[in-house]
Amino acid sequence: MPAYSIDLAGTRHHFPGLASVLAAASPARSGDQLAGIAAANAEERVAARWLLADLPLATFLEDLLIPYEADEVSRLIVDSHDRAAFAPIAHLTVGGFREWLLAETTDGAAIAAVSRGVTPEMAAAVSKLMRNQDLVSVAHRIRVVTAFRDTIGLPGRLSVRLQPNHPTDDPTGIAASILDGLLLGAGDAVIGINPAGDDVARVGTLLAMIDEIREGFDIPTQSCVLTHVTNTIELVGRGAPVDLCFQSIAGTEDANRGFGVDLALLREAQDATLGLGRGTIGSDVMYFETGQGSCLSSDAHHGVDQQTLECRAYAVARAFRPLLVNSVVGFIGPEYLYDGKQILRAALEDHFCGKLMGLPMGLDICYTNHAEADQDDMDTILTMLGVAGVSFVMGVPGADDIMLGYQSTSFHDVLYARAVLGLRPAPEFEAWLNRVGLADARGRLLDHGRPLLASRPVAALAALHG
Repeated sequence: MPAYSIDLAGTRHHFPGLASVLAAASPARSGDQLAGIAAANAEERVAARWLLADLPLATFLEDLLIPYEADEVSRLIVDSHDRAAFAPIAHLTVGGFREWLLAETTDGAAIAAVSRGVTPEMAAAVSKLMRNQDLVSVAHRIRVVTAFRDTIGLPGRLSVRLQPNHPTDDPTGIAASILDGLLLGAGDAVIGINPAGDDVARVGTLLAMIDEIREGFDIPTQSCVLTHVTNTIELVGRGAPVDLCFQSIAGTEDANRGFGVDLALLREAQDATLGLGRGTIGSDVMYFETGQGSCLSSDAHHGVDQQTLECRAYAVARAFRPLLVNSVVGFIGPEYLYDGKQILRAALEDHFCGKLMGLPMGLDICYTNHAEADQDDMDTILTMLGVAGVSFVMGVPGADDIMLGYQSTSFHDVLYARAVLGLRPAPEFEAWLNRVGLADARGRLLDHGRPLLASRPVAALAALHG
């Protein structure tokens, strides 16, 4: 492992390896400080960025942060690297790559053409040299389109995961939240429940309930109960109505083992879900969640900074052609992202890096109640991500998840973002909203114009509860 050093303003700055260069170049965040790998001061951070800017991109193919022999994520990154896609940018340094990305002549198609040649470490490195507006500017050009029963990620669209969690998984309470979200134009990304318990029978009941609502109202969307992949495999075998297979993932083999998964298990789960053939316009069946700090929280970070490890999780996601990927950006807590400024920066990094690597990126724009953040911070992040072209965000009743105990974005927050940025739901879902009288031809919600759903919510809830 080669060492790196640079002279800056008469001071020699020494970094024992590439991982320490990347860590020192990162914007300040509490997780890297907790891990003892952050820059000691602003001068060291500038020195690391200066050094990083002059490194050839090819360095990251030769100097692996985590050895190939020791980590299956490293093996995946190396073995799946597309050298033909990398060729147009192979001559660039990290700083040169930033300039290429920001050039007005580099459009979304050009970026998409090289995405399979961009490794997680390259994406992380270039992001560390970028201002917030740079991250927004480049991400705005990139479109990653996926499909199952509707189409997610098209230009001018902003989708929503309708998240109707309940502290006791009560079907009536969950159904009420689902109807609330549908009435407010949410649910085109997925109707997705985090179950309070992981009992397979209970998860099957919730899947059947969502499917009854979806089929009863003929809604062009998909459902998911965010249980472990082993439960999903069992549910597929039982004939449950599984649309999407969910799993939390991380950027190292050890951290994924902490989640109870490896690449082989994820492939088995994908194959099982694909075998049901439930998609109508597409067959993207995987849903992954990530978040900066997950490797550190499981003591599986190998001395690598949390943002670079987050990008390595995107390499795992990319291998499985997901319908949805989202970073739950502030969920792990202030030990990893201390305040609203750090959460904002991480959100923009995650969105940019995920899209740069070819992923359909959404964000759970959120914070825990002990973080130095509030809903004003979430408004800022939502607005900037909307400008950046985020594929989807969360719709939580009142922005307060009463089961998980954290703050996110509400159905009304999404209506704000769509209105001020001129964005609309997924086209198939928008057509459904219009057809059932919930929205007009321009995609605007109609005040109390809800003839189909409003005519029978009590009956629907009673049936589901029974």
